[in-house]
Amino acid sequence: MRYLDDHPDVISWASEELSIPYISPVDRKLHRYFPDFIVKKKSKDNTLDVLMVEIKPSKQTKEPILKGKKSKQFVSEAITYSINEAKWKAAYQFCLDRKWKFLILTEKELGIKF
Repeated sequence: MRYLDDHPDVISWASEELSIPYISPVDRKLHRYFPDFIVKKKSKDNTLDVLMVEIKPSKQTKEPILKGKKSKQFVSEAITYSINEAKWKAAYQFCLDRKWKFLILTEKELGIKF
């Protein structure tokens, strides 16, 4: 957030201010997804870019791989991944329709080490 506040090209930003409808693959019901950030910024050619940004642990951006028996942890990770994937597909389409950009950032892109 400090980065967004301090960056000279960022015009404005908001956190979890927009909801996007999506169908959960778990219960097949309509839910609302609130992306982490909407960022409006000047592009290199001085036009306006709008970015929708989601911040997630790298582990949640990859489909879990079953190693051995199905554990509770594996099932939980698979459910989390499938819900995230449904949210991101809806967000991508939402952005495509508006000519926005959708980004998923992890600790790797943000330079965070645990």
